[in-house]
Amino acid sequence: MQCWGLNTYLYGPKDDLKHRLLWREVYSPEEEGQLRTLIVEAESRGLRFVYALSPGQDIVFSSSCDLTLLKRKLTQVSDLGCQAFAILFDDIDHSMCQADSEAFASFAHAQVTVTNEIYRFLGEPPVFLFCPTEYCSSLCSPSVSKSSYLQTIGEDLLPDITVIWTGSKVISRRLSVESVAEVESVLQRPPLIWDNLHANDYDSRRLFLGPFKDREPQLRHHLRGLLLNPNCEFEANYIPLHTLGSWHRAGNEEGKGEEHSERRWVEKAAMQYVHWYYRRERQEEQQIWENRRSDEPNQPPVSKYGVKSQGRGFCSGKGLLSESQVRLLVGLHYLPHEHGASAQKLLQDLTWLKANCHVVGVNSKKVPSQKTDEWRGRASKFLSLCEDIAQLHCSVVGGANRAVLYDLYPYVWDLRNMALLAKAFICWLDGRVLIPSWSVCYPCDAGCGKTSGADVLGVESEPWVFKGGVSGEVQMLLPIGSSSELFTHPPPLFPTSRLYNIRPYHSKDKVGRSRRNESSAAHPEVIGDRCLGPCLALCPEYSFILEDELGVCGCVLGILDVRSFAKRCQASWIPAMRDKYPPKINKDLIQLMEEDQGEYPDSLLYHFPSQLRLDALPELVDISVSRILLTSLLTALKANGSQGVFCEVQPTDRQRLEFLTKLGFLEILRGEARSREGVVLGRLL
Repeated sequence: MQCWGLNTYLYGPKDDLKHRLLWREVYSPEEEGQLRTLIVEAESRGLRFVYALSPGQDIVFSSSCDLTLLKRKLTQVSDLGCQAFAILFDDIDHSMCQADSEAFASFAHAQVTVTNEIYRFLGEPPVFLFCPTEYCSSLCSPSVSKSSYLQTIGEDLLPDITVIWTGSKVISRRLSVESVAEVESVLQRPPLIWDNLHANDYDSRRLFLGPFKDREPQLRHHLRGLLLNPNCEFEANYIPLHTLGSWHRAGNEEGKGEEHSERRWVEKAAMQYVHWYYRRERQEEQQIWENRRSDEPNQPPVSKYGVKSQGRGFCSGKGLLSESQVRLLVGLHYLPHEHGASAQKLLQDLTWLKANCHVVGVNSKKVPSQKTDEWRGRASKFLSLCEDIAQLHCSVVGGANRAVLYDLYPYVWDLRNMALLAKAFICWLDGRVLIPSWSVCYPCDAGCGKTSGADVLGVESEPWVFKGGVSGEVQMLLPIGSSSELFTHPPPLFPTSRLYNIRPYHSKDKVGRSRRNESSAAHPEVIGDRCLGPCLALCPEYSFILEDELGVCGCVLGILDVRSFAKRCQASWIPAMRDKYPPKINKDLIQLMEEDQGEYPDSLLYHFPSQLRLDALPELVDISVSRILLTSLLTALKANGSQGVFCEVQPTDRQRLEFLTKLGFLEILRGEARSREGVVLGRLL
């Protein structure tokens, strides 16, 4: 902040219980020491430290006891060296208790009376902020100019007390001089903007790394100040704060070349972010080097990823964030109302590929070849972008800068998962789609991804109306996207940079082989022919392979229509197995295969016509990959018209039962009602 020309820090974290919930309680000696250190550090860097308190949830304005406790709390903070304060009455109920109703003419009068008294009690400090309950245009009743609440604030609040304002919305897309003029007139003073542009506490899947933009630089001349409410994750705020400083310095340019300036600001911030990132990483590695005993003390420390390359940038070994990856990261996690270039491209291509998949479907023989080539060319670029997202995830996880990792990991992990699923879906679409049951396009199709889903309503909405950011919009473009339980799960405790790929089964893939020393040793394909063979031979279009850097590590098999599959199996596959194996193996194998087909009642198959068989290896650290593997199959089944799917699991397999239950599967049939022991779990699509 000091380097970038910023001069004010407001302390008001919700996880400090004594800021809001327990506002009446004073700080302990240990807490006093921490707060004093923060105040001293801010002042030593020329930053004004503002202490904020939020008593509005349960304060009794007419209570002399509550007023005394409020004064005691602020006196304690003042004694620690703080000279600037804020009283916040945002996001509280407008109603008053009976005692307050009898003592004050209105809710606004109650707030003003207490605020003025506290301001005088503290000796009228040069900076004293007041956040009204109506703090943006959309919260004013009936409007800004006609709000009796704001009129009372403007008339009765002491003139040197600054009023906080967020703009037209809680999270305003744009701020202009014109938009501030109306509230300035009602409040009878220039407001202070509390800007929530980068605040992300309302959506656990969203992060905002984009620039401070769409705020007219000359706006600063019409305000008492501007505060930027940042991302909850500390390490996510480098570019937002860097560009805020650029905006502040550009205040005298009167908006000339504003768009170009904002683009230049974010490019410069991204470049400096990379060098800042690696400076910290090299400092950590230098410390590790110095702590190690070495026989060659004159040798310089070498990064575990390689040596610094000549010229601009760093070596491109695994685990290193490049400038292009930072730009990709920013573009994917841009701003609440606007996607960055990479997110726009991702959504545009997925939307187009989905809408035009008929040109590569099973009935596409009459489609001109140039149409098919166009689809596959665009699909190739889309898959390449998905690969870039996977590599970005690896670089964040593999870097030595662990602070950045743990702040950004949930977001890059979530988007990696969505990209992995979308990639599998696009690969599957090529020649496999039959019945586009999801032919109604998601509303963002018309906008081609230029803006976020919040614009679908046709009016400026708060960005929490449509949750999930880019990940959420990719999800909603998938046939199974409305099933939130498939996509809401926490990241693994131990981040892994292992690369995964999910793809449709190819005929060149080898089925499983037996590793047992039994009678089937002479015929190693028996296990594969029994467990995987029928699905791979009769409905390979519903088989997905999971790969990591070492090769195949799992698969999931699906059957679109169990009734027709069973008939085809009896007619072709079982006779083929009789011919393939000698009688000694043949008898047991055929019996087991017939048992595998099961006896499922019509009432089950009416609602759940499809079946899945999951076989992901248990040593996966990131269990979400198994979820994505299964979801890839559900997406394909849904795309081709299935309305429900079931899976048979042994009652002793608690791990698999728990896994499927978390994905929305419910027990619909148990072994007691059948000749088999398995538990049948199903879910509607």
